[in-house]
Amino acid sequence: MSQYTVLLFYKYTTIEIPKREMKLQKRKWDELGFKGRMIIAGEGVNATLEGESEKVEEYVEWMSHRPEFSDVHWKRGGGTGTSFPKATVKVRSEIVSLYLGEEDLNPNQVTGKYLDPDDLHDWIHSDKEFYIVDMRNDYEYKIGHFENSFLFKTMHNFRDLPKAIKEIEHLKDKTVVTVCTGGIRCEKASGYLVNNGFNEVYQLQGGIHSYLEKYPGDGYNGKLYVFDGRVAVGFNAPNPSKESIGKCDVCSKPTETYADYYTLEGKRMHGLLCENCVENGAVSLDQLFPAMKKERV
Repeated sequence: MSQYTVLLFYKYTTIEIPKREMKLQKRKWDELGFKGRMIIAGEGVNATLEGESEKVEEYVEWMSHRPEFSDVHWKRGGGTGTSFPKATVKVRSEIVSLYLGEEDLNPNQVTGKYLDPDDLHDWIHSDKEFYIVDMRNDYEYKIGHFENSFLFKTMHNFRDLPKAIKEIEHLKDKTVVTVCTGGIRCEKASGYLVNNGFNEVYQLQGGIHSYLEKYPGDGYNGKLYVFDGRVAVGFNAPNPSKESIGKCDVCSKPTETYADYYTLEGKRMHGLLCENCVENGAVSLDQLFPAMKKERV
């Protein structure tokens, strides 16, 4: 059986004709037999794909020879060949949905300072005063997060950042490190903090994924939520007890099972559910909307 690799990457760079780039990528993905999703916009590209490992490396080499993608931070993970049902390459207005409108920014002009995983690891094990601010959706945080990291109470989706930023106004004069899955959300999120008066803003380079590749379970509890069929990824933490911290949204019993559901009050949710609560009718699955929506970023 072929060895599969899941490849995550993004790049903020000017794409003069997004539709032309879309056609080019579709042809290459078809040629190499990839499944996954890519979003292309005038501001850049954002993708997660899966394919045979040797084909993935061929793609990385092909992309790296293009000047606009020569310095991409590639993130690789183990695959099964079933992480995605199909290949989807689309053109959109943004490569990650923040909807800042007139406050939108170009990460190539304003963004937080990059902090690599080694430096964050050193900070975690030092007496340095700093605050990790998690820029992910709340349901992602539930399955795993950095110890003592800050989660916005009013940010169910990334697009809620403009209204949620008030929760961290007390950190404007502190050292802040923004974190997210692969780094892309932090490009604009950290820049947004800078534009809103935060004085010392860093972003974790390569995101939580890159940190956990080097330091699994060190300062981070649980697994990493990912937007593909794997759902939650463990990184072989030395302390297995740290690999599972998920709790059922309804009864708080341990679980790692995500589902899209409606509460009995009719509220639409995506979160963790244990089998017992589903079997006992604690939530309604009768009108289950499409599971694992891939556009949720």
